[in-house]
Formats: sequence, structure tokens, C-alpha cells
Amino acid sequence: MTLETTAPILGIILGAYFIRGITGFGSGLLSVPLLALIIPLQTVVPLILVLDLSASLLMTRKARADVEWQEIIPLLPTSLIGIVIGVSLLVSLPREPLLTGLALFVILFGLRYLLNIHGDRLVSKIWSIPTGLIGGLIGALFGTGGPPYVIYLAHRISEKSQLRATFSGLFMLDGSIRVITFIIMGLLGISLLPLIILSAPVMMLALYLGSRIHVGISNRQMLMLVGTLLLISGGSLLVKAWV
Repeated sequence: MTLETTAPILGIILGAYFIRGITGFGSGLLSVPLLALIIPLQTVVPLILVLDLSASLLMTRKARADVEWQEIIPLLPTSLIGIVIGVSLLVSLPREPLLTGLALFVILFGLRYLLNIHGDRLVSKIWSIPTGLIGGLIGALFGTGGPPYVIYLAHRISEKSQLRATFSGLFMLDGSIRVITFIIMGLLGISLLPLIILSAPVMMLALYLGSRIHVGISNRQMLMLVGTLLLISGGSLLVKAWV
């Protein structure tokens, strides 16, 4: 690691977790594709996994009374299956398909935010089965499994503080399972420790600022900003994968 690589890494982490401090999600979706332009995806995924888990622990501790645990538990069994599949693919797949898959996934959700594609209809708990599987797989493979969970829970919980707290509770449990799986598979070792130590204070500062500072823009404007950033980062990643 040099100053030329460390400074942009910390800047990306600062911006991603600032937005998570405001919205309760999105840190992995924003940071992983940008960090993958600088360092290998096999390093990015466990780094963001540890930071996301730490952020979830901090945020869940402050809002644990609002967590809807009965909505989280049905997601966990198939999430575990998805995590095992995702970690296996992360170890075995070559670089280009990994980066291309991540780029297309990020672009898809960037368009979703920009076009404001959403709904508020209550969905059945049966959707927890595919949601857990897809979220666990994508989370282990790309370090950013939040969007499937966010879409599902947003159709199950209407109260904003409970929704935000439940995101953090789920990411805490899902992240804990992924950490254990990554350690078993040898993807989370001591070599990552210096980068984690450098990044952790930046992550905590960003969360604090995001949860305290009034940004002066509406929810819709924030989602449009996030969508634009996702399109840019996803497009950049496609170029990196194939050029």
C-alpha cells in the first residue's frame, strides 16, 4: 500500500459510510465497485465485510429496540446457503466475470434509484426464501448483498426508524455468518489487518457525520445522487474488466 492508493481508498470509505449514516444502507454498494478499481476484488470484499459488520454493530446497538427480529429470522436459512455458494465462486471465478457481474449488478440498482422504481405493497414472507438466497450469494461474492434485503424489508416494514434499525440488525447477523465463512475459506487473514485498522476510524467518523449532519436535500434527491454514483462506478468497472 502506498499513499497514492491509500488516500483514495479512505476517501471512498468516508463517502460510502457517510451515506450509510444517513440512509442506513448502501455502503457496500457504493464502495465495492470503486475500491475494485484500485485493489483486487478478493481484497475489497473481506475489507468491506469487516467494516460493514462493525458499522452494523454500532448502529444496531443504538437502535436495537426498533429492530423487527421476526422479519430477519426467515431470511437467515437460505442466506447461509447463498453465502456458501458465493464464497466458493469468489475463490474459483476468474477476474473478468467477477468484475463484469459486479458492474452489471451495480448499474441495475443505479437505474432503479434514478428511475424511482419502487412500491409499498406488503409482500408475503414466502419471498424471504429467494431474498435470503440471492442476498447471501451476492453479499459473499461482491460484498454488497444489501439491495435484495432492502427491497424485501421495505415491502414488509413501513415505519422508517424500524426499517433502518432492521437493516442494521440483519446486516449484523448476515455479516457475522460471512466473516466466519471467509475465515474458514482463508479469505480473511492477518494480511488485511493494517488496511482494516486504517479504515475503521474513517468508517466510524463517516457514520457519525452522516447520522448527525442535515444534508439539506430530500430523500428523492439523495437516491438520485446514489443512483448517479452507482452508474458511474459500474461503468468504470466494466471498462476496467475488459480494457
